Amino acid sequence: MVRARRSVLTPYLFILPGMLFFLVFMLYPLVDALYISFFDWKIMPGAISPFIGLDNYLRAFRDAVFWIALRNTVLYTAVTVPAQMALAMLVAVLLDALPRGRVLYRTLYYLPVITSWVVVSLLFKYLFDSGEAGLINYVLMYVVPVIQEPIPWLREPATGLTAIMVLGVWKGLGWSMIIFLAALQTIPTELYEAASIDGANFWRRFFRVTLPLMRPTIVFVLVMLVIGGFNVFLSVYLMTGGNPLHRTETILTYMYNQSFGFLEFGYGAALSYLLALIIFIISFVQIKFLRKPVEV
Repeated sequence: MVRARRSVLTPYLFILPGMLFFLVFMLYPLVDALYISFFDWKIMPGAISPFIGLDNYLRAFRDAVFWIALRNTVLYTAVTVPAQMALAMLVAVLLDALPRGRVLYRTLYYLPVITSWVVVSLLFKYLFDSGEAGLINYVLMYVVPVIQEPIPWLREPATGLTAIMVLGVWKGLGWSMIIFLAALQTIPTELYEAASIDGANFWRRFFRVTLPLMRPTIVFVLVMLVIGGFNVFLSVYLMTGGNPLHRTETILTYMYNQSFGFLEFGYGAALSYLLALIIFIISFVQIKFLRKPVEV
């Protein structure tokens, strides 16, 4: 009986530290943020935080800046996710065909993924500097003289968002590439050989064999990239700060500015739950309609 009890308790003892960490540092803040979202929360000790119900949530729908931030977030996701997936698939197919040197190139492509967001955001801020000191402006003006005056990359909404999107695609490419490359290496070579015998060229093998077998992996990468796209924060905060006039704001940067810039913690918490709801609905729809049995 003692041995049986020990065998039953042992797994729970191993799970307990991780469960305590989850409850204290993840679940409790989530529940507390939901509670705060129903109040006009005051951070000062002793200050009264009046209960306002759903006013913080309704305020978001009347807030013009919130809709700008939501539009920018959706635009960022709609551009960076397909770009990352297409480029990552291309790189993965090319690496899978390499007879040697695959580990070296895989490492080089993955380096941006493990590089700090702060470091690469500041690097891209220098590259896209609006003056002549910016490397891209310098190249376009003096090395390949195609412009006469510096482009104000980070001072205009369109070019600022473009720079942020380029950073997002560049940094996330390696992660998707690794996932796709792993999936490619699990496809049996016999299927390609059979398709070749039937007269299928490279493109027919790719669309009739490779993509169908990689469908679960593609759906997984798509869902994860969409979640990551809606959570874009550091690159926007460090490169443009949401300026000019909130035109490059995203939901997370707007939530951060409202919470820690204007001390509107109740409104910031409501924005965070609205974002979570949007991500949940989009992810559910993606998994619901894109996950199908693999057919070749």
